[in-house]
Amino acid sequence: MVTSKRKIEHLDICTGENVESKDNGFDDLELVHRCLPEIDSAGVSIATTFLGHKFNAPLMIASMTGGHPGTTEVNANLAMAAEELGLGMGVGSQRAALEDPKLEDSYRIVREKAPNAFIYGNIGAPQLKVYDIEGLERAVEMIDADAMAIHLNFLQEAIQPEGEADARGIIEKIAHVAGELSVPVIVKETGAGICHMDAYTLRKAGAAAIDIGGKGGTSWAGVEVYRARNEPDGLSEHLGKKFWDWGIPTAVSIVEADIGLPLIATGGIRDGIMIAKALALGASMSSMALPLVAPARKGPEHVKKQLELYIEELKATMFLTGSRSIEDIGRAPVIISGKTRDTLEARGFNWKNFAQR
Repeated sequence: MVTSKRKIEHLDICTGENVESKDNGFDDLELVHRCLPEIDSAGVSIATTFLGHKFNAPLMIASMTGGHPGTTEVNANLAMAAEELGLGMGVGSQRAALEDPKLEDSYRIVREKAPNAFIYGNIGAPQLKVYDIEGLERAVEMIDADAMAIHLNFLQEAIQPEGEADARGIIEKIAHVAGELSVPVIVKETGAGICHMDAYTLRKAGAAAIDIGGKGGTSWAGVEVYRARNEPDGLSEHLGKKFWDWGIPTAVSIVEADIGLPLIATGGIRDGIMIAKALALGASMSSMALPLVAPARKGPEHVKKQLELYIEELKATMFLTGSRSIEDIGRAPVIISGKTRDTLEARGFNWKNFAQR
């Protein structure tokens, strides 16, 4: 099946090739160091709540894979790490299993290995024209999901030879699902970011949370370059190269999309300092995928070790900014410079407010 084959191709490419886009914007951000933090580092708490679920840290494993027998072990390893650390996790698009129920085990394994973790399902926006509420409830039941993500990947769809690039009526479909589904709906981009207008539209449509999926992490246009290298006409490879770095940088998109809904900062988050910067800009949660692909192919302990590094980096950053809690780091001053400042200023956002806290 084409969908299932594509799943393992994506995983192999992300493991073996450079597929990151440039400039997530975080290099333009500086948190203000407190030489007198006046707190005990042992008392720093990174516990938080997201969509009514308690997390030991503001960190999730972003939607990654599923839908091919070769992905089952990867999802199991990711889920075991999430469960042990008290984090959350999303599964890859469940379209493959909705097309072929024999592939459900590659997703069900997540809930089996993480019975208490926050787990969210996943379906692409174009598939909302194919699957009704009953079909989406099948996806929810498949993993006993705490939420359902609808992913927006029209950049990738525009480049794939088999892409579905008809975006008409999508917001009405999202609103219908948000109003009828049994679990909250997270709307997520997949590497090109979400602007203020679209975030506002998603809030009106009933989204419970937004995952900005900004530029600076995995470039799915870049992934398609590798998939398309055997295509005879070369068009998809050309488009993938041309749009490799297309989109709104993650740091900018956090500010753009801050319209009163919980925000997940995804897109090039590569350490705990970036997590802290994202929280200071207005994110409620962070997530990452690419840095965990290779560890997940080795075993759960490798995933856990990587995540623990990010957690310790976040704690140290919070201590050095005098932040006892996630609420405190969310109010910490952050200096914005360079292209990120210029972009926010051009878009009408007051970047000075972040430094004057």
